[in-house]
Amino acid sequence: MSECVLHEGGVRPDHLVGRRLEHGVASWHLYGSEAPSGPLDVWLIDSEAVATRITTGSDWCLFLETSAPFAGFDMAESGRVEVASISGEAPFADHLDETESALSEMSAPDSGRIAMEITFDSGRVRCETWSGDLRLSSK
Repeated sequence: MSECVLHEGGVRPDHLVGRRLEHGVASWHLYGSEAPSGPLDVWLIDSEAVATRITTGSDWCLFLETSAPFAGFDMAESGRVEVASISGEAPFADHLDETESALSEMSAPDSGRIAMEITFDSGRVRCETWSGDLRLSSK
C-alpha cells in the first residue's frame, strides 16, 4: 500500500510515467540570512500542463496531488516561503525536457509512501521524506 493513511492517497504517482517534464517549481523556507533548507514542495509540470505537487504529510508520508504552485508568502518573524522555478542545482533541473520512463515506490505500514524514484533516460531522482522533511537526490 503506497497511499498515505491520512491523506486518502492523493494522486497515483504512476500518472507521471510517459509524460515529459517541461518545468519544475519549488518552495523554500527562508529565515534571515540562513541558507534555505531543502525544498518544502516541488511541482513537476508536465507536457500536458498538469502540475503534480510532491510534499510531505503531517504523518511524514510522501504525498502527491495535482495543484498549481502557490505564491510565496511572508511569515513575519518566522521568515518567508519563496516559490520559484527550479535551478541548476536542483535534482529535477537535469531532467527538464525528458520523459519520465519509470517509477518505483517504497512504503511503510504506518504512513504509506515514504519514497519514490522517478527514472528518466539520463538518470533518476529520488524523492523521500526524512523526519518529516522532503529530500531530493539524483542518481
